[in-house]
Amino acid sequence: MYLLLHKLFYNISPKLIRRIASSLRRSYLISNYNKGKRPFNRGETSKAKPRREQEMFFEKYCIGKGLDIGFGGDLIVPTTDGYDFEHGDAQYMKSIPDNKYDFVYSSHTLEHMNDAAVALRNWYRVVKKNGYLILYIPHRDLYEKKKTLPSFFNEDHKHFFLLNDDEDPDTLGILPLVARTLCNYEIIYAKECSRGYTVTEPNVHSDGEYSIEVVIKKNEKSETIGSNN
Repeated sequence: MYLLLHKLFYNISPKLIRRIASSLRRSYLISNYNKGKRPFNRGETSKAKPRREQEMFFEKYCIGKGLDIGFGGDLIVPTTDGYDFEHGDAQYMKSIPDNKYDFVYSSHTLEHMNDAAVALRNWYRVVKKNGYLILYIPHRDLYEKKKTLPSFFNEDHKHFFLLNDDEDPDTLGILPLVARTLCNYEIIYAKECSRGYTVTEPNVHSDGEYSIEVVIKKNEKSETIGSNN
C-alpha cells in the first residue's frame, strides 16, 4: 500500500497539485470571509482613486447604493456592498434581484468570467433604471503585452480586452461586446487609463494604471439581449 501511494503521489502532475492546493485555499478563505474576516487589500481600485477624485468620478457615478463585483477587499466606496467568490458565481449573480443597485462596479473581474457576455448581462440587470454599470478591465496591450492566452501574469484570465476591436482568438473589444449584449443603454465614456504607466517590457508586470474604464448608463426602457443563462 505504501509503495502504491508513493507511486501515486509522484505521478500527480504539478498542475493537478496546484489545482488541489487552490481548491483547499479557496475553501479556507470562503469559511473565513463568511465570518466577516475579509481584510482590506489595496488593489486596482485604490490605485485609480487619485485620478477618479480629480475627475469627480465618485460624485457623478457612485451615488446611492452600490455593488462592487470581485472587490477583493478593495471596495470602490466604503458603503458599497461587496460581491466576491464567497457570495456565489459572479457570472450569474443568482442571489441578486433585478434592478437592485444605483450603480454596479467591477474592477479586473470580467476577464475571469468563462462567458463575458453572460456576466455582462447579469451585472447590467441588477442595475436600477437610470443607474450606472462601471467596468474597469485590463487593457491587453498595457497589461498582457501579448495577443494570445495564456496570460503571463494570471493563468485564470479567460479573455484579453481592447477598447474597440475584437481580435481572434482571445481578444474582445469591450465596446463591441456591450453593443451585441445590451439594449437601450448610453455609453457615458470609454477610455484607456494609463496614469503612472512606465513598464513596457513584455515579461515584466506593468506599473501604474493599465486598464480600460467604461461607464454605461442604464436607460429607463433598458433591457438585455437574450437570457441570463
